[in-house]
Amino acid sequence: MVVNRVISVILILLIFLSLFATTDTFAQDEIVYVVPIEETVEKGLYAFLERAVTTAEEAGATTIIFEVNTPGGAVDAAGEIGRLLTTTELKTVSFVNKQALSAGAYISLNTDEIYMVPGATMGSAAIIDQQGNTAGKKAESYWFAAMRSAANESGRDPQYALAMADENVNLPEYGAGKGELLTLTAEQALEVGYSEGTVRNLDQLLAQLGLENAEVRNLEATFAEKIARFITNPYVVPILLTIGSLGLVLELYSPGFGIPGFMGMSALLLFFYGHLVAGLAGYETIILFVVGIGLILLEFFLPGGIAGGIGIAAVIGSLFLATDNALHMGISLLIALSVTVIASILMVKVFGKKMRLFKKIILTDSTSTEGGYISNKSRTELVGVEGYTLTALRPSGTIVIEDERIDAVSEGAYIQKSARVRVVKAEGSRVVVRELTEDK
Repeated sequence: MVVNRVISVILILLIFLSLFATTDTFAQDEIVYVVPIEETVEKGLYAFLERAVTTAEEAGATTIIFEVNTPGGAVDAAGEIGRLLTTTELKTVSFVNKQALSAGAYISLNTDEIYMVPGATMGSAAIIDQQGNTAGKKAESYWFAAMRSAANESGRDPQYALAMADENVNLPEYGAGKGELLTLTAEQALEVGYSEGTVRNLDQLLAQLGLENAEVRNLEATFAEKIARFITNPYVVPILLTIGSLGLVLELYSPGFGIPGFMGMSALLLFFYGHLVAGLAGYETIILFVVGIGLILLEFFLPGGIAGGIGIAAVIGSLFLATDNALHMGISLLIALSVTVIASILMVKVFGKKMRLFKKIILTDSTSTEGGYISNKSRTELVGVEGYTLTALRPSGTIVIEDERIDAVSEGAYIQKSARVRVVKAEGSRVVVRELTEDK
């Protein structure tokens, strides 16, 4: 009997131990991904976050935490990121570690929960254009609706989201008077329900979420994705296009293939590479660009201008195909072309005589006598010599001087055939004669 009781106790202990071990294993098997949202929001960031969400889903993660620290960025990119976060089955959490401004506030509102560190801020989400001016009424109306919708979907009071975007919404108790945008501190966000809590670091956040025993995986952007994020920045695109077009134009002015051509081609290759990695451009876009460049080069050997015109259209078309915002691309191209034209005019004015391209299409050498150029044999030796007209001069005709026939013109008067004449001027092949009267 004693032996049986001992065996029973041992079995019960083993069962309890196995239960604890199983519970601990389940906690360890829970996976959490931590993904940074830093710097400017652009299409390259969307491509990175899309990969992050896909990776977390395929790994069987339960939660994905976005560590947000951004001043904002492109509205269209923020809209796509918002749709990405609201369509995933994962639990999404924004961890605002310093600031979530403008597009960053919109992205945070599209997650299931928001936590902020002490001193963090969220808001100031006015929509502006590339020149820093307030966008038009149509764009503002879209953005206001998007901010309200994001707040509603996450169960938050939409008036605060609208106050972040519209300076006409008056909330003076939170520092957003008339003409000011709302920016919430961590304490204010918690008070109005725009934050689920204030934590000092990621470990406190994991404890708050009950994930202190979960497996935490940090996912960083690859080098290619970082390059794509930089290149797809709305402010970097016109710079790359300007360097590309200006470099290729300057290359035409210099012998061989030098630094300007290398810089131009590198800038254009970077442009397409970044947009390819970001998922904005496909290989067909690059093929169209290469074909366009080939047709432009072919124009130097084919007359008519057709090949060049088609090539230019193909290049411009490839640039527009590499973006999903035709307005931004149009502005970028206008900036690039303007700078290139101005630089080309300066090159012509200052260095025109040294440019290889202009030497090929413009005759710069003068045909002067001082330079040794003689178009016709000069007959200055005939001045003062007399002869007679072989034909009538009306006022041009033929004269004979010492048995030599010479084309000549009169000083304007009609001179009959067989009249005596004297050469009074010889300018190259032009011989001018005057009729001799009998009294002379």
